[in-house]
Amino acid sequence: MTEEQRMQRELRSVRPRHDDPELPDDITANDLDRIARNELKTLTKENAETVGRHLAMAARVIDENPQLAHQHVMSAARRAGRIGVVRESLAITAYATGDFALALRELRTYRRISGSNDQLPLMVDSERGVGRPDRALELGRSVDRSTLSPSVQVGLAIAMSGARLDLGETDAALVELEIPQLNPNTAFSYSPELFAAYAEVLTELGREDEADEWLERASRADAALGAPGDTDETIEIEEMDDDDEYFAGNSGDDDDDDDETVAAGEAARVVAAAGLGVVDQPAANDTDDADDIVTETVGTAETDDEIDETPAATAASASMIDTATEPDAASPKA
Repeated sequence: MTEEQRMQRELRSVRPRHDDPELPDDITANDLDRIARNELKTLTKENAETVGRHLAMAARVIDENPQLAHQHVMSAARRAGRIGVVRESLAITAYATGDFALALRELRTYRRISGSNDQLPLMVDSERGVGRPDRALELGRSVDRSTLSPSVQVGLAIAMSGARLDLGETDAALVELEIPQLNPNTAFSYSPELFAAYAEVLTELGREDEADEWLERASRADAALGAPGDTDETIEIEEMDDDDEYFAGNSGDDDDDDDETVAAGEAARVVAAAGLGVVDQPAANDTDDADDIVTETVGTAETDDEIDETPAATAASASMIDTATEPDAASPKA
């Protein structure tokens, strides 16, 4: 045993206790989407099932109980701390509970693992949460926006606008939102939030009539997107292949109860990175590695010299997908 291994073993005895929250019998790893399940296949089968169940449960309860969702993701992270979707989910639940310092730390780790900038809006908003709007703007400008998907561009614009408001730069906050997606004649999934954010800044500028117009457009876009029958036109059929049998042992009656499915791709993250190159290990080793990583993350967030533990004004209470890609201009500090 090396000196480093000996020290890690000694530290385990003084780590904070973490009790796994209860998992209901009806939740399985098959409740996750295929991309997330593929990432978990780098773990042993038994460990992948447990981690997947905790992630699916977190997605199920985050709206009504963000703290419980965070506990479930913590349990997943202690078992699979080197998996991108797990670290991303930990960041999202930390954000939802108002722990912006931890969210930022985990988002940095997720970006290193995945190479993805899809969570850049949440990173910018987390910088706001720890009281650094200047750093938020710097971070948002560090990436070429043309490389981002339209929805991520919108989320980034809203977060950048919020940072401008934090600094009292209301005119600049409006400019941040004047992007090609600010089109009142078309409605996409991100349109209601973008229109509402634009209306909020117009209100700050005293342009009440224009603000009312954009609020009405936001309402119409939201209604159009949620109109009955819209989702009945196209049905996505996902056939089960050999890889899906990895989790089939505990699948229960998933095929008969599609309404209970929780898509991790829409609830636990935006995009999961593939090909992480993590080899399969015994379950005990998976747990030990994750324990080391997550304990350092959770236990030492306040020691990171880049994180200012400024209390957040409000905790995000939106769903995991909403917090991941479309932070509201008023969150967390506006």
